[in-house]
Amino acid sequence: MSITEIFATNVFNEEVMKASLSSETFNSLNKTVEEGAPLDITVANEVASAMKDWAISKGATHFSHWFQPMTGITAEKHDSFISAPQGGKVILEFSGKELIKGESDASSFPNGGIRATFEARGFTAWDPTSYAFIKDKTLYIPTAFCAFNGEALDKKTPLLRSVEALNKQAMRVLRLLGNTTAKSVKVSIGAEQEYFLIDKKMGLLRPDLVFTGRTLFGAKPPKGQELEDHYFGSIKPRVKSFMEELDEELWKLGIPVKTEHNEAAPAQHEIAPIYSSVNVATDNNQLIMDLMKKTADKHGLICLLHEKPFAGVAGSGKHNNWSIETSDGENLLKPGKTPSENLQFLLFLASVIKAADDYQDLYRSAVASAGNDHRLGASEAPPAIISVYLGEDLLSALKALENHDLYKTTKTKMSLGVKILPTLSKDATDRNRTSPLAYTGNKFEFRMVGASDSTADSSVVLNVTVAESLRLFADELEKATDIEKAVHDIVVNTVKKHKRILFTGNNYATEWTEEAEKRGLKNLRSTPEAASILTDEKNVLLYERHKVFSYTEIASRQQIMFENYSRVINIEALTVVDMAKKNIFPAINSYVNDIINGINAKKSVGIDAYEDLRLSKKLSNLNSQIYVATEKLERLIVEAKKIKDAKTQAFYYHDEILSLMKEIRSYADEAEKNTASNVWPYPSYSDLLFSVN
Repeated sequence: MSITEIFATNVFNEEVMKASLSSETFNSLNKTVEEGAPLDITVANEVASAMKDWAISKGATHFSHWFQPMTGITAEKHDSFISAPQGGKVILEFSGKELIKGESDASSFPNGGIRATFEARGFTAWDPTSYAFIKDKTLYIPTAFCAFNGEALDKKTPLLRSVEALNKQAMRVLRLLGNTTAKSVKVSIGAEQEYFLIDKKMGLLRPDLVFTGRTLFGAKPPKGQELEDHYFGSIKPRVKSFMEELDEELWKLGIPVKTEHNEAAPAQHEIAPIYSSVNVATDNNQLIMDLMKKTADKHGLICLLHEKPFAGVAGSGKHNNWSIETSDGENLLKPGKTPSENLQFLLFLASVIKAADDYQDLYRSAVASAGNDHRLGASEAPPAIISVYLGEDLLSALKALENHDLYKTTKTKMSLGVKILPTLSKDATDRNRTSPLAYTGNKFEFRMVGASDSTADSSVVLNVTVAESLRLFADELEKATDIEKAVHDIVVNTVKKHKRILFTGNNYATEWTEEAEKRGLKNLRSTPEAASILTDEKNVLLYERHKVFSYTEIASRQQIMFENYSRVINIEALTVVDMAKKNIFPAINSYVNDIINGINAKKSVGIDAYEDLRLSKKLSNLNSQIYVATEKLERLIVEAKKIKDAKTQAFYYHDEILSLMKEIRSYADEAEKNTASNVWPYPSYSDLLFSVN
C-alpha cells in the first residue's frame, strides 16, 4: 500500500467525522475545537456513537482514556464496549458521558502531595483538539488528567492552558498593530527525536540498561565517533527494516514522520515529523517514543531513549522547533525581505529574547532530569546556561533599527566551481548547533530538551514566558499615541536591556562559561538546582497570572522533580552495587587468580613473570578500591533514605551518591581495559555499539 492509502487510516479525524456525523454536530464540534465553545452533551453522544461504530468496524473491542501523568510516559485503562448483557446477548455501547469523562486512581501517580493514598479519585477529560485513534484493537481517546478538586496532574492540561495564555496576549498585540482578521494565534512545534538501537540479546545481559536505561559501567571502545562516519551514513539493513515498519505504523496514526537518518554516535539515529499544533505534536511524540520501543522489540532490538546511555559518545536530545502563527496562516516569526522594517516580526522576536532572559531559570528547569544532567554541556549538547542565537543577519537588522537605518536581508549566490552543479542561494542566517535556543529562519529551536522528555514541559515555558513579554508590550502599546514609534522603542529597549542573553559563538567552549558568568547568566548545573527555583516568587507570579499553574500545582511539580531525581539515582546506585558485588568483583578476582596461576607456572620453568605480576597487582588494587567504595555506597544509600525533606535528599543524592558512583565506575572501567574479554561479565561498549548489522 502507498503512503497516501495508509495515512491516518486509524485516526478518527475530520474526514471520518464529516462522513459519520450530522452537519449540525460536526459544526458544533468544530466550534468547540476552534473557538473553545462549550461542548453540548447531545453532541458528545453523537460523536461517541460514531466513534464506537467506526472503531468496531476497524476491529477495536475496547476504548481507553489515554493521558500523560507526571511519570513522563503515557497511561491507559482499557474498557470494552460491552454493556450489561440482556437476554443472553451482548450490547455494545459507548456514551457521550463515557467519552467526556473517565476516572483513575490519582494517588498512584506522581502528584507531589496533592493526593493522599486515601484520597484516590482523579478524573480524565476528553481533549477534542487531538484526534482519537486505534492502536492494538483499542480506541484511544486523548484526555487531560486532574485530581478530585481539579488540580492538573498531567502534562496536557498546563500545555493547553499555556496555549490559551499565549493566544490571549498575542491577539492583544496584533489588534494594537492593526490586524483585524486573525481570530487566534496558534503554537506549532516539530520535535526531532534522537535514540539508540542496540541488539536485544546483548542489552538484556546488562542489568544497568535493563533497570536504568544507561550504562553505569563500560570502558570506551577503540573507536567511537571520531571519524564522523556514522552521521548521515548508510543505514544498516536491520535498522532500515525497523525504520520502515515504524514509519508505516506512525503513518497509519496520521503522524507525518518525514526525516530519518543516522546520528553522530555509533548505533544512534533520529526521526523527525513535519510540524503540527503543539498539543497534537506532543501527543504524537509520545506515540513515536512508545512505538519505537515496541517496534524495536519485534526486530530483536532495544530502543534506548535515555539522554546519555553511553559515556564518551554523543547523547540523545529532542529538539523542540517552536513557532507561532495566526489563524490566517501568517508566521509571526518570519522576518520577510526587510526585517528591520517588519515591526510586527521584530516585536515578536523581542518577546522571545526578553522571555529567555527574564526566565532563564524556568527554561533550564523545563529540561531538567537525572538523565539530561549527563548530556547538557557535553560535546553534543548545549551547556546548562541559557542563551539565544539570532545570527549575524538579524543582529545587523536590530542594529539598523536602533540607528534608524534600512537593512535588507542579504541572500547571495554560491558557485561550487563545477558547471554542471546548480548555483545555490546562501541563507542569510547560519545555524548554531551549540546554542540552547537558536533562531532558524521562522522558528526557534530549543535544543536542550532531553530525548525521553515530553515536549509539553519546554513548550509550556516557551508559551507562558513569551505570553508575559507580550502582555507587557501590549500594556505599553495601549498607552501609545504613535504605535510605530512605540514598537520601535520597545524593540530597541528590549535588545539593549537583554543583550546579555544573545550569543553567536561556540556554546561548548569553556570561555563561554566564563563569559556567561561575567554577564550574570545563570548556570544551574544539576536538576536539584534547577528544581529549586520553581517556587521562586517571580515564577509563581508568572504562572498564576496566566492561569497555567496554581501555587499548589507548581509546588507539587517541584516536589515530584526532587522525588523523581532521588528515585532515579537510588535505582542507579543499587544497580551499581548489584553489578559490582555480584559480577565485576568476582570476575576480576577470578582473572587475577588465573594470572597468579600463570605466574607460578612460569616460575616453575624459570620464565620471568614480572609483567604478569604488575598486572595482577594493578587489578587487585582496582578491585580493592571497587569493593571499599561499593561498601561506602551502600552506607550512603541507607543514609539517604533517612532524609525526609525531598529537596535535601535530592541534593544528597547528587553531591554524595552520584559522585561516588562515578568513582566506582572509573575503577571498574580501568579494570575492564585490563581484563580478558571472555572473563568480563558484561557485553562491552564494542559489543553494544557495533553489533547491529
